[in-house]
Amino acid sequence: MTKYIFVTGGVVSSLGKGIASASIGRLLESRGLKVTIAKFDPYLNVDPGTMSPYQHGEVFVLDDGAETDLDLGHYERFLSVKLGRSNNVTSGKIYNAVISKERKGDYLGKTVQVVPHITNEIKEAILKISQEQKVDVCIVEVGGTVGDIESLPFLEAIRQFRFDVGKDNTFNIHLTLIPYITAAGELKTKPTQKTVAELRGIGIQPDMILCRTSRELSEEVRSKISLFCNVEPGAVFEAVDAKSIYEVPLLFHLQGLDDFIIKKLNLKSGPHANMSPWAKFVQQIYHPQREVEIAIAGKYVELHDAYKSIIESFIHAGVPNRAKVKLRWVDSEEVEKKGPAAMLKGISGVLVPGGFGDRGIEGKIAVIKYARERKIPFFGICLGMQCAVIEFARDVMGLKQANSGEFNPNTPDEIISMMADQLKIQGMGGTMRLGSYPCKVEKGTKVYQAYKQGLIHERHRHRYEFNNIYRDKAKAKGMKLSGLSPDGNLVEMMELPNHPWFVGVQFHPELKSRPLTPHPLFREFVKAAVKYRSKKIKKN
Repeated sequence: MTKYIFVTGGVVSSLGKGIASASIGRLLESRGLKVTIAKFDPYLNVDPGTMSPYQHGEVFVLDDGAETDLDLGHYERFLSVKLGRSNNVTSGKIYNAVISKERKGDYLGKTVQVVPHITNEIKEAILKISQEQKVDVCIVEVGGTVGDIESLPFLEAIRQFRFDVGKDNTFNIHLTLIPYITAAGELKTKPTQKTVAELRGIGIQPDMILCRTSRELSEEVRSKISLFCNVEPGAVFEAVDAKSIYEVPLLFHLQGLDDFIIKKLNLKSGPHANMSPWAKFVQQIYHPQREVEIAIAGKYVELHDAYKSIIESFIHAGVPNRAKVKLRWVDSEEVEKKGPAAMLKGISGVLVPGGFGDRGIEGKIAVIKYARERKIPFFGICLGMQCAVIEFARDVMGLKQANSGEFNPNTPDEIISMMADQLKIQGMGGTMRLGSYPCKVEKGTKVYQAYKQGLIHERHRHRYEFNNIYRDKAKAKGMKLSGLSPDGNLVEMMELPNHPWFVGVQFHPELKSRPLTPHPLFREFVKAAVKYRSKKIKKN
């Protein structure tokens, strides 16, 4: 029978429940167990797809087209699983399902209530994950903080679930904050006592207390937490601040956290966790041979979580290049005011990421022109590729008013146009071209050198595409359309052969980069940036 681990958070938000959950999953997987992991979010949006990045950070897209919480990115990066839409559940999904059933008469005239109807729907969602994926362990992270009104139905469902599947088959982990008061020189446990008391008041007794702390816990502090939170002393673990999120599974393993869970849930697993490749990867992060600076030119740069997967992809790609990638955040609206030269001085590569809307677009186009003309390695993702095409059309193809239909519906040269199957769509949520699609890669191109295969599958999230009317003229001026959909209708990748590394892709490669298997395009982009920097140093 599947065992279930529930992870809740207390005291404050942003403690790192996602990283903790993913790290636990990684450890259990390294013991030979089949693990899946899910995020249950209490907000009423059906998914984060229509939310501003300022509200929610990036939207992580799965193979099946689900638009999900960014924590699912951490799950896929830490584990070897491919997740699906059932791995991200929101209050919006739950209430929508219950109301739909009520409208169809499924409840036979009963009064529909939070308990039992909403809680039953939540429990069914938990069971659905384990039944679909046939796993040994299902980890469920509950978003928000204990005490939030909106998370109460999820916590009530967890309380009930323990009796539905048997208490020996569930395990509750509570992640909490142990603040250090500098003036007193002490770690304080009172906030943890309060949040656990609140959780117990709901009817949930933690089986483990995971303490987010900036300092190691003394035995005295552990004993105090054990006494007042009603857990055995051995069930109090540290989640100490780490230099890299990828060190967290190793820190948990050193404390025997995986052994504790396996013993308590009576899991049949391998005797030892094989974390050697992971430990080697972390050591390589900490001991690079060189540093290279790459600019990310976007319009959400003040909130780095909007580009979370891109940040992580650069960490992954730095390791095989024995380099630390230093990121320079460039606000594309500021570029419009100050020009690209002042803001890009000294950089060795430029990445323009995805996004929506016309704000900051001319700044992105200016940055791309700067990189193209000065032979600085460039990488455009989704909207970044579209901006590269617009810049090339204006400056090389001579179409001075070229634009995207998204930004100027009246442009005489709509080189980026809405996809045909998107024209009749009215709603906003989940209606874009979403999920994994195949792409044929042309031999002899830079992208083929990276992938080393002719057919790839990448994840998409867009409504607009390269307008096929302009294909021949673009090719005549030197643009290489290096990747197309198998039917040849959609331009997936473009590059400039007369440039050291100038590549644009319509998809989101950052969504498939993993610590031990960096995405080939990010790897080669960083390689090109390192080469550019080395040449620049020799020249000077």
